[in-house]
Amino acid sequence: MDREAVWQADAAALADRVVSLLTVVRSAEAEIGALLVEIESRGVMELFGYRTTARLYEHLADVPHAAARRTVARAQALYSSDATPALAPATGAAAVTGSLSTPMIDTIIDAVSRIPATHRDTAEADLLTFATDAGHKQVAALGARILAHLDPDGPAPDDTEPATPTRELSLRRKRTGTWELTGRFDDETGTRASALLDALAERRGADDLRSPQERYGDAFSDAVDLALNSPELPTQAGERAHVMVAVSLTDLQSGLGTATLGDTGLITAAEARLHACDCKLIPAVLGSASEPLDLGRARRLISPGLRRALFLRDRGCAFPGCHRPPRHCQGHHIRHWADGGPTELANLVLLCGHHHRLLHRSGWQVRIATDGHPEFLPPRFLDKRRKPRRNNIHQPLPFAA
Repeated sequence: MDREAVWQADAAALADRVVSLLTVVRSAEAEIGALLVEIESRGVMELFGYRTTARLYEHLADVPHAAARRTVARAQALYSSDATPALAPATGAAAVTGSLSTPMIDTIIDAVSRIPATHRDTAEADLLTFATDAGHKQVAALGARILAHLDPDGPAPDDTEPATPTRELSLRRKRTGTWELTGRFDDETGTRASALLDALAERRGADDLRSPQERYGDAFSDAVDLALNSPELPTQAGERAHVMVAVSLTDLQSGLGTATLGDTGLITAAEARLHACDCKLIPAVLGSASEPLDLGRARRLISPGLRRALFLRDRGCAFPGCHRPPRHCQGHHIRHWADGGPTELANLVLLCGHHHRLLHRSGWQVRIATDGHPEFLPPRFLDKRRKPRRNNIHQPLPFAA
């Protein structure tokens, strides 16, 4: 359909064209799957010099390795080879016609794989018939009902003693100043950790351009913050767990130079200014002769009462578009404490870890508007007029006068 025909087509014609193209695409994907099984059967090393068919397809299709592995595994379930019979051959035949979407194929394969081999052909036929008029959830539910009918008692109970959960973790500081984290966890712990990091690693609006690795790295940092702020955290030597940062007052005020982190670590003075906003770290501000001028947060600490007032006012991260609730947020001094900014509600704003770092390291600015709520000025490369923006998720937009 050329461009002129597209402009002239009515709704029905446009939809019909989309469906016809989807049929072609799905049929081509099925043929690709059959070809991959043929390559696997002949020997991908002998044919192409690749160790696995997934590695070959990764390069042929320019897709991530995980996606290539899923494609090959799906193909092996649909099409027989000399070495392995197909798990769902009827579904493979239907896939060649282009009538099944990839998610529907995966749903049927998953259901058929759970059904005893002697009943798979009948069950697969029933699932395919049902799939012509039903969605993925309904097909999955039918597969579960078929399995329940064939095996009403479920798997035999395991009378052995439950195994001790496998939990191992190593955290090591390298000479470069980066930390290396490795570990192994049992399925339950891994599932809980994955759920926590997934929740913390969600993208925060269209301007969040972090890679998945960066988002999960920030999510891990946020999870550490949540744990450190927990009232149930065990004490060390009679104190809650903390990290001390030593920085000269001159460097703290200017944001230049370095600060000592813990026993051996180093961070920039600019990062020390960021951490000085809230009570994750305990700063030791030193004079020119390294004498302690201020140790701790007696004058700068956000008191529990003030924090509650901040929670009530901002109701979560105040940055425009952020969904983070108050418990995931830190108090940020609008006028920095090192520059003489007071620790009072009119000089504080609630920010999640990501937007706290963004505010310290970008052209964004925050101020308290005349109605007492925070508003943010974007950098000029985003908006030359720097029109103030607010978070309308936690707070309603102000009414126009």
